[in-house]
Amino acid sequence: MFTPKKALSYMRVSTRGQAERGGGADEGFSIPAQRAANKQKASALGALEFVDRGASAKSADREDLQNMLAYIQENDVDYVIVHKADRLARNREDDIEIMRVLRERGVKLVSTSEAIDDSPSGMLLHGIMSSIAEFYSRNLASEVVKGMDQKVKGGGTVSKAPLGYKNVRTIDDKGREERTVVLDDERAPLMRLAFEMYATGEWVVNDLAEYLAARGLTTKPTPRVPSKPINKRLLNKLLVNPYYKGLVRFNGKYYPGSHGPLVDEETWQTVQNILSSHINGERTRKHPHFLKSTIYCGTCGSRLLVQYARSSSGLYYPYFSCAGRHNKTCKCHQKSLLIEDVERQIEAFYGSISIKPEVRHELEAWITAEIDKSAEKFESERHDLELEKDKIERKQKKLLETYYADAIPIELFKAEQEELKTAIAAIEKRLAAHDTHYGDTKLKLGKCLEIIEDCGMAYRLAPNDIKRGYNQAIFERLLIGGDGTVTPEYKEPFSAIFDVLSKAETARTEENSPVSANRTVSLADFFREMRNTASHFLGRCFSNNVLVDDTRLELVTSRTSSGCATSCANRPCY
Repeated sequence: MFTPKKALSYMRVSTRGQAERGGGADEGFSIPAQRAANKQKASALGALEFVDRGASAKSADREDLQNMLAYIQENDVDYVIVHKADRLARNREDDIEIMRVLRERGVKLVSTSEAIDDSPSGMLLHGIMSSIAEFYSRNLASEVVKGMDQKVKGGGTVSKAPLGYKNVRTIDDKGREERTVVLDDERAPLMRLAFEMYATGEWVVNDLAEYLAARGLTTKPTPRVPSKPINKRLLNKLLVNPYYKGLVRFNGKYYPGSHGPLVDEETWQTVQNILSSHINGERTRKHPHFLKSTIYCGTCGSRLLVQYARSSSGLYYPYFSCAGRHNKTCKCHQKSLLIEDVERQIEAFYGSISIKPEVRHELEAWITAEIDKSAEKFESERHDLELEKDKIERKQKKLLETYYADAIPIELFKAEQEELKTAIAAIEKRLAAHDTHYGDTKLKLGKCLEIIEDCGMAYRLAPNDIKRGYNQAIFERLLIGGDGTVTPEYKEPFSAIFDVLSKAETARTEENSPVSANRTVSLADFFREMRNTASHFLGRCFSNNVLVDDTRLELVTSRTSSGCATSCANRPCY
């Protein structure tokens, strides 16, 4: 009884918030309170402390707990002192395993607030307290999950908001705490820019992260970690987060959030498509060029790559080479072409498709007139459809009254109601299909015509990034032949525009054409003579899905009154 005893004091708090909230660094208020209670028990035992700060007792995989058990295995220890049994474990399995280690080494567990000892009543109390601790832990987790589930269903955010948003805590006039998410005025514009720039397909994540870091995009600081410039790893993680399009993910499900999207659905999906297409990762191009991704081999259709050939004199010459021939994936034998020759040919091609201002205005006037006719026609049809819908809704009401009067069986009532609902849905679908924003359509088609008006001059004067924009807006592909000839594959609505202009030019030059006798015949006259062509043109161009978004292309404003400034390569200039 006179031999000095050796004791270990173990303390724990569940969260980092408890450890950092007041009471000194990494201490909080709970740990000093536990230490004071333990010291009263260990005042004569010289206890050695082990403290887990912010570690849940749901698992025994805690750093200082494992350190304490390892110390017990290697040293003679008489007591382990805890404030409560639930500081050591909050599930029966871990409690049994920990007590097994203590008993094997002859160590007694001492609780400063519970009558736990080796007596039968003490062991019974220990078992009861361990079971209560496990129940409390599981019930608390269940209640927390239930509360979080209810919060996300109401549009709330249950975790730390990603970069571009801020978690805000406010106190209302009744003293209740409210937690909301608002846009971060400093970082939100840069995160929106990140999505918009990556959606162009012209950036890799690493380069974009460096660019955004140079623009000032940094992580949010914490009490322990200062703000840092954004890096590739974090940016890649943010770009796939659906939170930015207004969705909150919880337990594998997505819920509409009340925080407001930072980007629209189309942009977000475009970014996901680009990221998923890079199955082998992204890489910065060794030889970038504004024509890459636009020009293809005219023989086999493969992409054209940039390569540099070295002459005997030591000079390097840049070439466009067929990727199929280079990688030996096909039997293409098209020779490489000097890059400057291809650039010159494409400039000449732009000159050949450039339309004169008077042609642009004539075509735009005709399109506007046809759109107005369609709008007037639809207004009459809309009136008939709405009358029909109103008639069906009255039938639904009468049917319901008949059913309530027990005049028809429920099976017939359901069948009739389903048929009427189907009819109303069909009418609403027709209304939605015809409810085109005609003003927006005219505006966007006008922008398309503006792009190709004097586009030869505009393209020649434009910087390389704007040239890339022109190419991606107008063409699906440009096929480059072995002799440098350019064969276009247009995007809509440019395909329809150039198709009808080509037919108009052909009709004017053919001997048997009804409009060939008069070279000054207008496009409107041509359309009146060839109604099928006009109908086909409108059918292809009246879809908002194919209209170019003019915000993606900055037009060169310097135009000349003399029309095309480049060679038309023996092609008719419209």
